[in-house]
Amino acid sequence: MAERKARVERNTLETQISVEINLDGTGKSSFDTGVPFLEHMMEQISRHGLIDLTIVSKGDLHIDDHHTVEDVGITLGQAFKQAV
Repeated sequence: MAERKARVERNTLETQISVEINLDGTGKSSFDTGVPFLEHMMEQISRHGLIDLTIVSKGDLHIDDHHTVEDVGITLGQAFKQAV
């Protein structure tokens, strides 16, 4: 069976996002987004889905967390698509 893993990066004017995913993982996770609730929700997906997930982002949080949350979602979706 092929490995169901992916690494995706997204760079925009507002954010730089990196996502690593292993769909056949154990539920371990690591996050550095600067948005605590986003990290909490991603941890729940990882833990309960037994998906290894690492997300690192740098964004314009001094304005608000909208761009970071949106771009993490886009990048995570791309990583899921690649991994399947």
